Amino acid sequence: MPTTAAPLVYLSFPGTAREALGFYADVFGGELTLHSYEEFGRTDGPPDAVAHGVLDGVVALAGSDAAPGEPAVRFQGLLLSLLGTAAPAVLDAWFDALSVGGTNIDPLTPKPWGASDGQVTDRHGLRWLIGYEPQA
Repeated sequence: MPTTAAPLVYLSFPGTAREALGFYADVFGGELTLHSYEEFGRTDGPPDAVAHGVLDGVVALAGSDAAPGEPAVRFQGLLLSLLGTAAPAVLDAWFDALSVGGTNIDPLTPKPWGASDGQVTDRHGLRWLIGYEPQA
């Protein structure tokens, strides 16, 4: 039995799950698996809508297309943090990729306390906090 567990972020998209999860796979790499409503025998949405998708890799996310009448992604007061989770060059590249078509809230730059960090809301509405400590 594991001693720690990290929650897997599961997102309900407004009909854009295939595009969004593909975008995150392009940014972070990993293996993307998508299953359609039709594959899962669901009739509460378009047959080609995503009933379940998982990005398995260094950054793991899951999600689906919200069925009609179900809420879709909308966050307030939530940041997905990638502080110190990879080498600075990788974190810089992720920040830049997430910024494409999104909103750069706070550039990824050195801060007065010595670390570098920044915040971006990507084009699918997820807000990210990315940063790292100074290199020795």
